[in-house]
Amino acid sequence: MPRQRVRERRSFLLLVGRLLALLIGLALLWYGLMALLLAVKVSSGTANSLSGYRTAYNWLSELTPADVDGSATRAIIAGAGVISFLLFGYLAIKQLPRPYLARRELPLGNDPKGELRVEPRAMERLAEVAAASEAGITDARGRYSVDDLAVEVTVRRARNVAVTLKAAQDRVIGALAEHGLPSMPVNVTLSSYDRRERRELR
Repeated sequence: MPRQRVRERRSFLLLVGRLLALLIGLALLWYGLMALLLAVKVSSGTANSLSGYRTAYNWLSELTPADVDGSATRAIIAGAGVISFLLFGYLAIKQLPRPYLARRELPLGNDPKGELRVEPRAMERLAEVAAASEAGITDARGRYSVDDLAVEVTVRRARNVAVTLKAAQDRVIGALAEHGLPSMPVNVTLSSYDRRERRELR
């Protein structure tokens, strides 16, 4: 059995966060180079002309409470700090890896004239239709991988959930056999209850 490839979900915010991290890394590298120049006895004036570190340090060190006096100025600074915290925090959360298994086609036959393969979405749709045909299920969502076929279902009521899930599993297995597809593990899990069914969960 071939191993599954793990892929990473991509988004625009993920790209923005990585670009920001790259810029910060380049800035650290640049100022590390300035520290190296100072360590090898390059004049501080030359290093300051390249990086402006001394100018920025002097400007920040000369700030006094009077420079940020006034409710409007303080409100702007506080608002900028909160927005920066939320923005950069959100970008940091988006950098967390969310890998998923890559889906593959299911090969059914191979001869000199060609190959017969089933698309992953066709397998998932077959499982969804078969599971949703069970009376106690209102919705189903399938996910096919090389190792198994997973189906998440929404049931009408809380009673007899185990029986409903087993019946849905049997229907999916039967649909695979009916269409001449290889048998594989079928995992049916409960994802939610149908809120449109106004019944007490007892």
